[in-house]
Amino acid sequence: MSVAAAIDCGTNSTRLLISDGARAIERRMVITRLGQGVDRSGRLDPGAIARVTTVLYDYRQLMDQHGVDKVRVAATSAARDASNRDEFFAAAHEAVGVVPELLTGDEEGRLSFAGATADLDVHDGPFLVVDIGGGSTEFVIGSTEAEAARSLDLGCVRLTEQLLHGDPPTPEELSNAVGYVRDELEDLRRQLPVLEGGRRLVGLAGTVSAVAAIEQGLATYDRDRIHHFVLTKAAAEDVFRTVATEKLADRIHNPGLERERADVIVGGAVILVCVMRVFQFEECLVSEADILDGLVASML
Repeated sequence: MSVAAAIDCGTNSTRLLISDGARAIERRMVITRLGQGVDRSGRLDPGAIARVTTVLYDYRQLMDQHGVDKVRVAATSAARDASNRDEFFAAAHEAVGVVPELLTGDEEGRLSFAGATADLDVHDGPFLVVDIGGGSTEFVIGSTEAEAARSLDLGCVRLTEQLLHGDPPTPEELSNAVGYVRDELEDLRRQLPVLEGGRRLVGLAGTVSAVAAIEQGLATYDRDRIHHFVLTKAAAEDVFRTVATEKLADRIHNPGLERERADVIVGGAVILVCVMRVFQFEECLVSEADILDGLVASML
């Protein structure tokens, strides 16, 4: 039986899934902030490359332990924006033996859709799958397969670096961030009206999972409590108001919020609540299945 591994080198985190198709053997996530400063400089920081590469060496050991024979490594928003991505690709190749694939935003979205909807009832569709990453957010609509996809340069790291500088963010910064994201989403809705046909909103990635975990007050990460948790709009708005008005030193103590994510959770929460407002969803189905699951499925 083949064993496959998928690695997602994202703007905010580096994640691994090892699976034999029947079950997930390993799931790992480390916040590495590959995209730190990329929006400003257009380059990947040497320290960020080193952080990711260190994690990739650890993942290579896990892959060897489990007899992995198929591997895909995906690079997304941060690498798309960076002029020196080849430096990172060379370091990643040395660490895991595979050159990362530079995915377009649409490719990223379609893989995320495949992973997130594999265990959903098609009769509940069409699904609007929204993957809120560190540097970009993908929007994909469909039931059994993706019908349309679009990626926007909106992400929790990017929005924080651009607009949310205060500790906590000032009311003016929050208003500007909400207005900016709302305008981007309104433009998207006009350009791609098919997105308004979604019957169910499915939210992916660390921001959505963190908001769900905070809402439930989870002291430690519990995938079973987060996967397919139904997050109401009222709850998302409440978490947003809470984290947006706390200083970072206080915010890190919220149960369910990883310390390393605390500095960008406000930006992510802005995107999440604006998606629910603009597309008029009262609930969001939280999914822990995502691009990694889509990558693994493509190999098995």
